[in-house]
Amino acid sequence: MRALTWVLRLFLFLLLFGFAVKNDDVVVLRFFFGAQWQVPLVLVILLFVVVGVLIGVTATLTAVYRQRREIGALRDRDASPPADPRARVPIAHGPDLPESY
Repeated sequence: MRALTWVLRLFLFLLLFGFAVKNDDVVVLRFFFGAQWQVPLVLVILLFVVVGVLIGVTATLTAVYRQRREIGALRDRDASPPADPRARVPIAHGPDLPESY
């Protein structure tokens, strides 16, 4: 399994390397006020991929941190003793359960 993983990684690397070699033409990026930037196409693609990954990771991390705060608040709420000891007794209903639990 480990060898198959390395073969897959090598194939992916060679595929991306070949893509970079084939797209080494210089492109001109035109900005506002007449500013220009001449850079190889593969670097432009790489730049936008990295920016997209960073935006995706940031969006994911904010959701994860919000969920962790909520989980922590729920754990703190459950750790405190209930005001009524009967409040934590589960309520069970159903045809196969006795009336008193």
